Amino acid sequence: MHKNLKKGTPMATIITDECINCGVCEPECPNEAIDDGEGEGLDYFYIDPELCTECVGFHGEEACQEVCPVDCCIPDEDIVETEEELLERAKKLHPEDTFPALDDLTNKTSLFRNPDRKNANL
Repeated sequence: MHKNLKKGTPMATIITDECINCGVCEPECPNEAIDDGEGEGLDYFYIDPELCTECVGFHGEEACQEVCPVDCCIPDEDIVETEEELLERAKKLHPEDTFPALDDLTNKTSLFRNPDRKNANL
């Protein structure tokens, strides 16, 4: 089950029903894309697809996946976004920041270039 309020919006990362609502993922997100759902009257965390960049431009793996104790932040195999799309979203969300060019991303700034990341096999 997807915990994504905006169905139909491109989203390659979801929070599954296995989420224990511990909240460790929320402060780790560089885009504030993870919400506890309280404002919507929900009792679970979800990822806002319009804010998620899968940490491209920030980290070599998704911060939420790295800290999740139950591994419930996972890729959505049905919806795949490109590295370029995610980097462009990061630039739009953070116009005051400087990001590497697409060709200059590394294993430290893009999960696409990090074969050793936590969930590389998913």
